[in-house]
Amino acid sequence: MLKVYLKKGREKPIRNGHPWIFSGAIRKIEGNGDPGEPCVVVGDNGTTLGHGYYNPKSSITVRMLSGGEEPFTEEILKKRLEEAINARAGILREGGTDSCRLVNAEGDFLPGLIVDRYAGGLCVQICTAGMERMRAGIMAALAAQCAPSFVFERSDTEAREREGLQSEEGLRAGVLPGPLVIRENGLDFIADPVGGQKTGFYFDQRENRALACAYAGGRHCLDCFSYSGAFGLNLLSGNAALVTSVDSSKISGQWRSRNLALNRFNASRMENICADAFDYLRAVDRRYDLIVLDPPKFARHPSEVPKAARGYKDINLVAMKKIVSGGLLFTFSCSNAVDVRLFRQIIFAAAVDAGRQVQLLHVLSAGPDHPVSIAHPEGEYLKGLMLKVL
Repeated sequence: MLKVYLKKGREKPIRNGHPWIFSGAIRKIEGNGDPGEPCVVVGDNGTTLGHGYYNPKSSITVRMLSGGEEPFTEEILKKRLEEAINARAGILREGGTDSCRLVNAEGDFLPGLIVDRYAGGLCVQICTAGMERMRAGIMAALAAQCAPSFVFERSDTEAREREGLQSEEGLRAGVLPGPLVIRENGLDFIADPVGGQKTGFYFDQRENRALACAYAGGRHCLDCFSYSGAFGLNLLSGNAALVTSVDSSKISGQWRSRNLALNRFNASRMENICADAFDYLRAVDRRYDLIVLDPPKFARHPSEVPKAARGYKDINLVAMKKIVSGGLLFTFSCSNAVDVRLFRQIIFAAAVDAGRQVQLLHVLSAGPDHPVSIAHPEGEYLKGLMLKVL
């Protein structure tokens, strides 16, 4: 088997459970390894640290799968999939929620693999060369453990390109219903695993949407970057007086209208506005009781952090100026490169420049179906704050 030897002093993160080894940490490699090749990781003193898979085309040269002498086998793969699926049983409450993330890559100790459940079906993303080699075993285990009505693959990510892999997309088993309706927090949504963003729905905000619902009663709410209206409908479910939904995509507005009708809400309770959220907030002359800022990723790489920080500060500063005294702000970042500490510093700076006092009521993150390994803080991509703006 291919052997990867680490430089002196580079063993500690791996011993502590971090799943990534960058090229700069490697002293030498014994053998010739194709992308995705299984490998043994060896410390500078010759001790076996664990097993993973290798890809010389990626800056993350090795992704770890197991520690110690025991190699990673198909039986371990099946066991980890089973553990991940069983861990979501409490989320899939009868009548309330029937869809969620089933496998969260490094968070479930299966780096490079994402599986989302859509009612009775599955959407799969295979993002790395190592997981690509395990494709047959993954699909067989999911079929045996989930008995899905369909399996759709959305392996079309930027990460896959960085691994030197071509995109793979299409129906792998069963029949896709049209339209596909899922249930979350007692509400129904039309989801699109084929053409929607991510795998078709943003499951990571489920608990945060439920929290927003609890605070919505009687408030005039603004939902920026609203996509298909999941935050907006949860706000309406919490008896918001009015929800103004803003997104730059015309198609997203159509999705919101369909989901509004699906849940039998009065159409007059939601304003659908097609506009850039930055431009809308600057131009609007009204003030809101509750604002949600859930923008797309502003920084995909560390080099983009300064520009992203300016964007987050700008949107939050303007939002704070457009909120009533005592109003609530739900603000988020899904940029991996912007960590929790930096995000809070950005929000503090926005509050100072807006001339508003702010109280922190809740620290927000992705739900329990998006677990994060404590040794892999990079997996904590979604961070959020619920604030009271005075």
